[in-house]
Amino acid sequence: MKGAKNLVTKAMVAALLADTPSELRSVPEISDVRVVRGLLEIHGVAVETLGDTMRLDPANVESAHETSINAHAGSSRIPILFCGPLLHRLGEAFIPDLGGCHIGDRPIDYHLEVLRNFGAVVDKLPTGIRMTAPDGLHGAKVTLPYPSVGATEQVLLTATRAKGRTELSNAAVEPEILDLIAILQKMGAEIQVDTDRTIRIEGVDHLVGYSHTALFDRNEAASWACAALATGGDIFVGGARQQEMTTFLNVYRKVGGAFEIEDDGIRFWHPGGDLKPVVVETDVHPGFMTDWQQPLVVALAKAKGISIVHETVYEQRFGFTEALVDMGATIQIHTECLGSHACRFGQRNYQHSAVIAGPVSLRGADIVVPDLRGGFSHLVAALTAEGESRISNVGIIARGYERFIEKLQVLGADFRVDG
Repeated sequence: MKGAKNLVTKAMVAALLADTPSELRSVPEISDVRVVRGLLEIHGVAVETLGDTMRLDPANVESAHETSINAHAGSSRIPILFCGPLLHRLGEAFIPDLGGCHIGDRPIDYHLEVLRNFGAVVDKLPTGIRMTAPDGLHGAKVTLPYPSVGATEQVLLTATRAKGRTELSNAAVEPEILDLIAILQKMGAEIQVDTDRTIRIEGVDHLVGYSHTALFDRNEAASWACAALATGGDIFVGGARQQEMTTFLNVYRKVGGAFEIEDDGIRFWHPGGDLKPVVVETDVHPGFMTDWQQPLVVALAKAKGISIVHETVYEQRFGFTEALVDMGATIQIHTECLGSHACRFGQRNYQHSAVIAGPVSLRGADIVVPDLRGGFSHLVAALTAEGESRISNVGIIARGYERFIEKLQVLGADFRVDG
């Protein structure tokens, strides 16, 4: 298993901040990486790959035409993170209407407000958003209303070369964030992370290229672990590490799954017997990751009893359950906070709690993949179902799962690919 999608793509953007080339190792072959590479190249960055190593040379950064940016960025939300580095390098930046998975509102308001705090001038155009920094960027005091990963990344990528000190309160502290901080520190940034979710950055005039091996993808690791649980299988996930998955491993064991920690990865398997129901609430790190709940729901459909999943990160992440219900799953979605604490969606009438009753036998169905994690979950459900399923729009899954079709073949899955 290669590096984490949620780190690798941001590390690629960070290379824009340097005066010298960077080298990033363990880069997965996924479509999100190709999108970011395309955006870098049209901005003048020379990108070379050898195996899973990528070399990025930002010596000749230049502005790109709006048409070119639109052509490369249509399927990703990452262009918003180009803004800080491009404002430092060029004094201007443009982002088109943003794409990505439709799992909630995911507004860019946090990002725009952050950039304004640093001194950016934001102009909304019919084709997108153009930003300038006529007086350069300066340090700022930023407090996030929610510990957003994307907004935290925005601050880090902008503050490192801004003049003066930046203080970010209520920051996200996911492992991928800390790995990005490690990269920026290698480049010459001065960043301090406190235990109260406060990050302090002293801006510097210049950064140099980095050499770094990306953190493993804990979301992909959890997805394959849940696949083993749902199908009664046995999977070894090379490169997975215990520390970043502690919360997931606790829930996995409660459901009835087994795992074994090895030096070079983690083995996950279904040890036999009935799976057990659980109550899970997603949360920011170190809580249970939102990306983990979708594949877990498929396994919980086979657990003996009533399980509850309370989603507190994205307000529309249960749309994927409609296909599972069509396949025979017993899942009810509620607007109430069905967990130990209320969340920000509780008063906004969002269907963000799921009640899953099992065990059930799923049956084959025709499915259209709605988003990245939901799509993987549908693949797993189809592999457990009686009869044939037809799944379309599987290209979305390639956004975050490297060579997933080949991996399914190696694991013995019975399927064929049309077209």
